[in-house]
Amino acid sequence: MNDIKLIVAKNISQLRQKKGMTQMELAEKLNYSDKAVSKWERGESLPDIGTLVDVADLFGVSLDYLVRLEHKEEKKPKTKRLRKYNRGLIVGMSMLLVWLVALFVFVLISLISSVSTYHWLVFIYAVPTSMIVWLTLSSIWFKSRYNYIAISIMMWSALASLHLSILPLGKNIWLIYLLGIPAQIIIIMWSKIKLKNREKIE
Repeated sequence: MNDIKLIVAKNISQLRQKKGMTQMELAEKLNYSDKAVSKWERGESLPDIGTLVDVADLFGVSLDYLVRLEHKEEKKPKTKRLRKYNRGLIVGMSMLLVWLVALFVFVLISLISSVSTYHWLVFIYAVPTSMIVWLTLSSIWFKSRYNYIAISIMMWSALASLHLSILPLGKNIWLIYLLGIPAQIIIIMWSKIKLKNREKIE
């Protein structure tokens, strides 16, 4: 058992350093404490099988790679990389589709009505709409740590859409942007929330 602990310790440490990650960063990704990761890398404790699988997936190696002293360099399966690449393309195409629809509506209104001066608002509406598409697909396919950026953009662009839509009625409701200040603070605080680190009890 001690040999296995030392082998796993060496492999985790090497993989982590190769990725340029700190023990704290690895701990956050695995939802463990940095003390637990430190114990693994010193060979004082051994992660449970579920955590070993998570480590293997994180570094793109097999479980067998982690428990063997001698092994050939493994690369992330092409199918997994390809799936992630394709999903990224789908997210991008979906967001571009929103802007294509906005452009179509803009051109259509321009051709039908020559007196409309606010049809450019469709592009303002496209911003929060595309952010909703991004957030939806990103939440399904990816574990993005930066979703709060999309949420911020969506919120401010939604406020801008409402403000600019009401301007033609002769009402300037610029005070509506004050709502965005506490909302933005909440979003920033939410982005700082971390899952409770857990250290395996020995």
